Order: sequence, then structure tokens, then C-alpha cells
Amino acid sequence: MTEITRRGVLHGAASLAALQATGAFAQGLPLPSSPVALNIIDVAGNLQLTQASIERFARENPKLISRVNFSRAPSPELPAKLKAQQQANRVDLDLVLTGPGAMSDGIQQGLWIDVWKSYPSQLPKAEEVYHEQALMMQRNFGQNEGVAVVYSPSGPLFEYIPARLKTVPKTAADLLAYVKANPKRFTYARPLNSGPGWTFLQGMPYILGDKDPSDPMNGWDKTWAYLKELGTGIDYYPGGTAATMKELGEGTRDVIVSTLGWDINPRVLGIVPKEAEVFALENTHWIPDTQFMCIPKGVPEAKVAVILALMSFMLKPEPQAATYDKGYFYPGPAVKGVTLAMAPQESRDVIKEFGRAHYDELIGKLPTRPPLTPERLVAAFRRWDQEIGVGHGAPQ
Repeated sequence: MTEITRRGVLHGAASLAALQATGAFAQGLPLPSSPVALNIIDVAGNLQLTQASIERFARENPKLISRVNFSRAPSPELPAKLKAQQQANRVDLDLVLTGPGAMSDGIQQGLWIDVWKSYPSQLPKAEEVYHEQALMMQRNFGQNEGVAVVYSPSGPLFEYIPARLKTVPKTAADLLAYVKANPKRFTYARPLNSGPGWTFLQGMPYILGDKDPSDPMNGWDKTWAYLKELGTGIDYYPGGTAATMKELGEGTRDVIVSTLGWDINPRVLGIVPKEAEVFALENTHWIPDTQFMCIPKGVPEAKVAVILALMSFMLKPEPQAATYDKGYFYPGPAVKGVTLAMAPQESRDVIKEFGRAHYDELIGKLPTRPPLTPERLVAAFRRWDQEIGVGHGAPQ
């Protein structure tokens, strides 16, 4: 039902992209003489926001795409799998939809084609299409390799059940005191594989006033000490965000780390009770989240040309408006001028019922800081795994 609604909104838009693909795109990398099959893997939950638009583009461009095969995998598994394929010269993944984890690992390992540098004429000018914050993420994080497709101010936020949390923490010290006094009632997911987890990890240096929030190895003394102390009241760190939401809904947890989208969407789906609330700690800075489209090295040029046409289409207003979805990556759009009023009616209804009136105020009020650079993010994930997550695996 959701896809049908989105497709209605996108009616005719992909045809325009097809004309551009056979015009401007043909001036750069040549398009294939016969349609190609695309293998798209999602390691970030992105297909919930983009699959209907991708499928529409494929249907409207039968001379470019014969079929699209979708698959999903955990983010931590993707880089090693892709590296092995590249070393064997047998890359069978044409497009990767990824969040920060695999994106960073891929840049570090040289897995991605530098599309913005190699094919500038086949993509729109970033400064002309992205809004300010998404452009910051594109330049500082996606760099030359990833094409930002959705954006959220993200978090860190904390979600709780009011009936089970009578006094809401206001400061980091309050949260620590609560967790130590109520062991096993709070947790967060492994940052490497969790949007809320990674915003929490990178947001704490600002909340705690650490020496250098941009340097996890030399500037996070307060943060690492705090996370270790917090861990004394945490029994285990789930491998992904969905598990934390399930535990909150079932009553195993009273408080978990969340984000804008992870607050809205699980309540829409009934995983978390509608009455759940959220709070932000003093000194919170938004650590925005962005999901990217990446082309692995080793993909044939004929397919690359088609994927570049698809990427360009995905940055148009209609597909971008569809990313409001059911609040999964709220708000969602990465490009300028796309408002909720342009979204499918279903999305507008969902946000009206499950969104929070104070979110727009919070988005404008709280300062935004760029995430760590890819190499520093990888280092932070590794250090968290080695020093914080160790010994706190899932219960057997």
C-alpha cells in the first residue's frame, strides 16, 4: 500500500530522468546498448525510503534496466565481502545503500568509485541540489565516493516509557545515576551497526564537554571514562537498533538511546507504545545521519552509466519527498526545497499522528556538528568494540 502511494507521487518523474539519461548522460560515460540487470544491496535500511523510487525508475527506463535485484545484509559484513569480490575480480554488487559504518570502512579500504571526481558531468552539482546540512555531510563524510540520498539531524535522543521512568534525566550525570541505580533497564546498540548508537557515541563528547570532540583517540578522555562507568549498569549491547526498540516495547528496558526517526517509526509500526516519550540531555548537539549510494570498484562501465542516471534521479524532488516515508529517517530529504507538503498523503498522515510538535523547534535550536571523519569514525568504532563492548555480548 505504501509503495503504491509513493509510485503515484512519482508518476512521470522517472520518464524525465530517462530523457536526461539518454541526453546529458550520454555525453559522458556511454550508456549500454542493451539493458542491464542491477544488483543493489542495502546495509542501512535505506530501501524502506528508496525502493519504490528505484523500481519506478527501472520501469520507466526499460532500455537501460532489465531488472533490479534487491538484497540486504548487516553493515559490518559488507566491506569484507566486497573486498573479497574485488580481489577475485568478481564483483556482483552494483550499488550499495549504506550508512556511516560501511561507508567509512569502504573509504578506508578504497572500495568505492570516486563518482563525484570521475563523473562530475553525470551528477548534479552538489552545492545546487543539497540543503546546507546535507551538503556538509556530503563534503565532510561522503567525500568523493558516496552520493548522499537521505538526511536526518538524527540524535542523540533518549526514548522512555513514562509509566516506568518517573524522573527524567536532564544531564549526563543524571543518566549515569539512573543507570547505576536501575541496572539492566537501559541499553544502546553497538555503534558500528546502529544509527542511534553512533550518534550517542559521537554526541557524548559535546554533552560532557570533552577536550576535542573531533578526536576520539586523544580528545575523548571524559567520554571513554563515562561510557565505561555507564557500562557497569548495562548487561549487554544489542547488535542493532531494532532489538533495543523491541525490548523497550516488551518492557525489558525502560530507557534506550534513540533518534528522530527511530522514535517515530517504531511507534507507527506498533513495536514501541505510542505513549513513549523522548528527552535530550543538556549540551546536546545534533550528530546528523546520512545514507549514501556507493558504486563498488569493479562494476562494469555500462552499469556505472546507468547507476549514475539512477543516482541523479534519486536527487529529484519527487523521490526525495517519498523519503518522509513513515518517519523512519525523519525528516528524510537531502535536497533543497522538499517539504512535508510534497510528501505522499500517507506520510503526511503518519507525521501528523506520530510526529512531535517540538521536533521542528529542537532541530532549529540545537547546534549541529559534523560526524567524525571516516578514518576517525572507524577508530572510534574499533575502540568502543575493544574497550566498551567487550564482554557485553548478547545473552545466550
